[in-house]
Amino acid sequence: VVYGFDTGEWLTPGGPLGVGHSLRKRSKKKIPLKNLNQTTMKPRELIIDWVQLFNDGKAEALAALYHDDAINHQVANEPGIGKEAIQQMFTREFAAAEMVCLIENIFEDGEWAILEWKDPLGLRGCGFFHIVDGKIKFQRGYWDKLSFLRLHNLPIPTK
Repeated sequence: VVYGFDTGEWLTPGGPLGVGHSLRKRSKKKIPLKNLNQTTMKPRELIIDWVQLFNDGKAEALAALYHDDAINHQVANEPGIGKEAIQQMFTREFAAAEMVCLIENIFEDGEWAILEWKDPLGLRGCGFFHIVDGKIKFQRGYWDKLSFLRLHNLPIPTK
């Protein structure tokens, strides 16, 4: 079962958001996020909203979920340090490839959330989020960069 973030309904993998469906090509209507209106979100709730904003390609709104001095380290790349750098990272990545995050599991332990995800093209990964006072202080992501580049027909570095 995957979470359908455009309507907030649970959908089966073969449903409207199944393989090959483009989340960014759907209508531009505003969908209220369930959790962002709360004063302090639990880590799991914040990650659910993070995934929705990621799938909508909203770099500025994603950056708003981070502390000003946050670190986002996707281990295949150099870390983004600070909210502005994180927003620029998302802006570049959304321009380069159409990325979709389908939640497989979210685990919560105190101030930490762990997101296990897949995408419709078969890529899988996980992210670790340290949530402090309702915002992301630190994020680390693990995924196969070579597979990502090949799946999106992007240039493969030679160095």
